[in-house]
Amino acid sequence: MSIHLATCSALDRWNAAMQATCGHFETELAFNRSLFIGEISTWSRGGLGMANLRTNAGVIRRNGLKADRDNDQHCFLVSQRTGFSQITQHGTSLQLAPGEMLLMDAVGACEIMPFGLIEHASLSLSRDQVSRQLGGDQKIFGKISQSKACGRMLHLLMDQLCKETAPGEGEHAEGDALHSAFLSLLGSALEGSDEDARLPASLQGADLRSYVQKVIDESLGQPGLTPVSLASRLNISVRHLYRLFEEQGDSVCRYIQRARLQRSADDLANPIHKTESITTIAYKWGFTDSAHFSRSFKKQYEQSPKDFRSSSLAGLVLS
Repeated sequence: MSIHLATCSALDRWNAAMQATCGHFETELAFNRSLFIGEISTWSRGGLGMANLRTNAGVIRRNGLKADRDNDQHCFLVSQRTGFSQITQHGTSLQLAPGEMLLMDAVGACEIMPFGLIEHASLSLSRDQVSRQLGGDQKIFGKISQSKACGRMLHLLMDQLCKETAPGEGEHAEGDALHSAFLSLLGSALEGSDEDARLPASLQGADLRSYVQKVIDESLGQPGLTPVSLASRLNISVRHLYRLFEEQGDSVCRYIQRARLQRSADDLANPIHKTESITTIAYKWGFTDSAHFSRSFKKQYEQSPKDFRSSSLAGLVLS
């Protein structure tokens, strides 16, 4: 089913389509009605509900004041296909760049803020089963890691579902298997909470530094990753954090930048990501300024990101 909204009543029809597909959301426009874009497509994959949303709305909000109207049967795995957005739920705001994913609850207040024109794909999952998989008391909201193996598998599964919209043979049995796969991967795929990042008291010296580096490596996609925010998460002083790296003649800021550049280089050299723009890859790994990214990348690898990608992919063909 496809709904294209381009008339003077586009906002009213968009709100009706959103409520039918995603729950009781209301939309505020960033522009006047004549410039509003709103498109929703839905399909099913073996009983798994899928939706694709494309809009330049200002804010899409569910106020959560009428809990009896919330759909407590489902939650949503959301994939940012194009554009940039911020999603706020349970008092936490997460920014999504192209290629990033998060788990979002269908219960309670929620706010989606597009930064310009965006496209989201979402997969409906059993809320009860997701809650059990996460441990029952964990909030159903969080970003899907791109550094953990389970997170990368979820990204690949979601990409495949978005590409294959036509029904196939044995679809229902396949749908059950896919739902089980998504559930089993979710618990380990969510980025760690602040509590998960706190340092075990027994860690010292090199072990302590290795633990901090692991936390950094799993958080590279977060634009707000700084020494201050990292020290707060780990419940240590900023000075202590700096000393851990200074003991090895390094700095925490240099480590974060090198790690981000390395992940970006890996994606640029990977043919799987050859259709992703260089800006998309940079934003995915926490860079917020494309010019700064290009300068830093060239300083590190003595090639521009574009030339690095071309030479790396050409080398794969020749080999």
